[in-house]
Amino acid sequence: MTNEEYGRFVDSLAPKSKCLKDCLNAFWVGGLICTLGQLLMNGFQALDLSKELSSTAVSICLVFLSALLTGFAVYDDIAKFAGAGTLVPITGFANSIAAPAVEFQTEGYILGTCAKMFTIAGPVIVYGTVASVIYGIIYWIWTLF
Repeated sequence: MTNEEYGRFVDSLAPKSKCLKDCLNAFWVGGLICTLGQLLMNGFQALDLSKELSSTAVSICLVFLSALLTGFAVYDDIAKFAGAGTLVPITGFANSIAAPAVEFQTEGYILGTCAKMFTIAGPVIVYGTVASVIYGIIYWIWTLF
């Protein structure tokens, strides 16, 4: 078998790229999540909530819906279909906390759910907290001069 024949053989067995389809699915599902957030925002503002309170309520609702769908094993199916479209909004962060908690619940509440809940999101939370403290100290020192 020549190198060219081998190359054609490998190409015939290799799975075809679904990059365009995956990108489109991520785009429209992520857009749908953001549209839901905007509809909730408009609804809360129609109830005479301020913009700040409305955005807080929208974040709470999206996190709750994401955790609920994760608990019912629906969010994972959506994520398999949409990829990064479900990971980029705030719902992806809620899923990263809820998924390990659900997965390890058979090990008990303390050593399973509580201990494993932050395995994925924990480093993000710690890094964000430490970075904000360091930034605050630098800003405070900067304002002294």
